Amino acid sequence: MRMTFRWFGTGFDSVPLRYIAQIPGLHGVITTLYDKQAGETWERSRIRSLKDDCAEYGLALDGIESVNVHDAIKSGLPSRDEYIEAYIATLEALGEEGVDLVCYNFMPVFDWTRSDLAKRRPDGSTVLAYDQAVIDSLAPDLMAESVGRGSGGFALPGWEPERMARIRELFELYRDVDAERLFANLVYFLDAIMPTCRRYGIRMAIHPDDPAWPVFGLPRVVTGEESLLRLMRAVDDPHNGVTLCTGSLGSNPGNDIVGTIRALEGRVHFAHVRNLRHEAPGKFEEAAHLSADGSFDMYAFMKALYDTGFSGPIRPDHGRTIWDERAMPGYGLYDRALGCAYLSGLWEAIGKASRG
Repeated sequence: MRMTFRWFGTGFDSVPLRYIAQIPGLHGVITTLYDKQAGETWERSRIRSLKDDCAEYGLALDGIESVNVHDAIKSGLPSRDEYIEAYIATLEALGEEGVDLVCYNFMPVFDWTRSDLAKRRPDGSTVLAYDQAVIDSLAPDLMAESVGRGSGGFALPGWEPERMARIRELFELYRDVDAERLFANLVYFLDAIMPTCRRYGIRMAIHPDDPAWPVFGLPRVVTGEESLLRLMRAVDDPHNGVTLCTGSLGSNPGNDIVGTIRALEGRVHFAHVRNLRHEAPGKFEEAAHLSADGSFDMYAFMKALYDTGFSGPIRPDHGRTIWDERAMPGYGLYDRALGCAYLSGLWEAIGKASRG
């Protein structure tokens, strides 16, 4: 296991690398070229500059989150092959620079969805929260406006203003795309890029849908163990794998996350380990990483990863906003640093107990 931290890059993230480097036991960062739009090709010089920024503070560039997939690919437009070629060119540039992990998702229109970006908890911290009743009361364009107002001035991944300005056009694009067609388009994309992934040893790690059910009538195809195993069988290549996100999978209390980790042994390339507190069906909020603060047994997640030989990057995710920090919702320094320490402590204890 390599403990990592998500960093959005200079000019986009409130947390500088010099602070991240002070977190005990941290190996590297998971980052991206945040100004690149889906469909654009990444230049090797930009990737090398990212690596140099990290190396200046003794950190590795442990993976990219994300190289976004263009809507033409997701929706299966005739132009998708052109955008797949651009994606392959980016993978080649990453491979030439020694980057071997790419996290991505295949969600139509919206990346992740929350109804509140700063729900206040009794202790004064604020968290991301989801309430299906609130979502059902909003039209998609009003939802986009609500997220924009709650962003604190930060450009949120998956909710970029340029993209949200086209929201009605995007919904029209997916009007005839059901779950089976979306899944077929995902398989088509992966089949096309696997030769490049094999050539450079790049592990593609799909992120589960968040939340794990259709939102605004848009299909979701990566929602739990069954759908993940279906994708692993459809593109049966070890470079096709999963970002095991406990929060996204855990948005549905019916998902057995420990069982999913064990079922996906060898195909979990990256892990986001975070905690949620379920309040009612379709209603949850983020929690501190400590098991007792939410609904999840974080020890059980970490032990399942340990027992299945997981050796890839892991990162805390969606921290609370605490201590009056001003940061991108869910991505401040303080609570995620606490998460790093907690998860590292669990891993150390599990390892020592396993060795007797």
